[in-house]
Amino acid sequence: MAIIRPNILKDAVARQKYAQGVNLLKNEFTTSTTQSLGIPGPSNPISTYDLFVVWHQVAMMTMTPTSQNERNAAHSGPVFPAWHRFMLRQLELNLQRALQDPAFGLPYWDWAADGDLTPSKQKKSKIWAADCMGNTGSPISKGPFVFKASNPQSFRVRIDADSSNQLRQVNRGLRRAIGAGATTLPRRSDTSTALKTTPYDLPPWDRSSGGFRNFLEGWAQNPVVMHNRVHVWVGGDMLPPTSPNDPVFFLNHCNVDRIWEAWMNKNGRTYVPLDNASIDLKGHRLHDDLSSLISPPTQPAAVLNMTATYTYDTLLV
Repeated sequence: MAIIRPNILKDAVARQKYAQGVNLLKNEFTTSTTQSLGIPGPSNPISTYDLFVVWHQVAMMTMTPTSQNERNAAHSGPVFPAWHRFMLRQLELNLQRALQDPAFGLPYWDWAADGDLTPSKQKKSKIWAADCMGNTGSPISKGPFVFKASNPQSFRVRIDADSSNQLRQVNRGLRRAIGAGATTLPRRSDTSTALKTTPYDLPPWDRSSGGFRNFLEGWAQNPVVMHNRVHVWVGGDMLPPTSPNDPVFFLNHCNVDRIWEAWMNKNGRTYVPLDNASIDLKGHRLHDDLSSLISPPTQPAAVLNMTATYTYDTLLV
């Protein structure tokens, strides 16, 4: 039976379990080390959660052969929804294992519902309450992801990147600057536009493309919309390539995945480019391997239909 991914603001159990699971993975160390991953400094162990941070940053720094418009292994090209769907599923599996709950479904944040509120009310959404994701600040001071120097089990940012996007070791609290980089979140009208936007993607397959993928990712308008605007609006650790440092990252991308699922329900489970596309699109074609540090790679074709594995409590129409 497929698991159900719930709205985090409507499911108290999901809120509690997500925070618990993230903190468990933050304190579960793998056989990988900072040295084995090429991160300067002492050779320290890497937590399961922090491996997702490294994975995302490495993908963003892995450019496609032409590097046109900053197309990389996970962004600014057709593979954006598929790569992140793969990443979300790997986190979900690890959370299920850590929580010993195979029925746990990764929750999503319906940011467009908050986006229809006034800017001041957006900042006061329940997602920023102490019993959900915590508050804004540098570092944040409330919620389940507060850094306490005296408590080695508390949530802490261990890996980030410098101004040259080189990974480095740190030991600090989580940072957010809610509403500082953008005035408002995306609105329901934006998600409605996304569902009406076809085809899936178009040449030149980058940040200048028409189609659903580029609108969903957020490059289609200026200022940026959709997924990109959420990163900018939350700010702090949600801005750089190491953005999975903030657990809100996965709630954002789970909603992005929900919108993609709704689009496919409406428009068909189609994907382009196909395998005969130019080698310049390596990593973005239907049967190209998706980059991975967590599990064996998969392909966009393998994640187009996940309905036997998970569904959402509600889909946009």
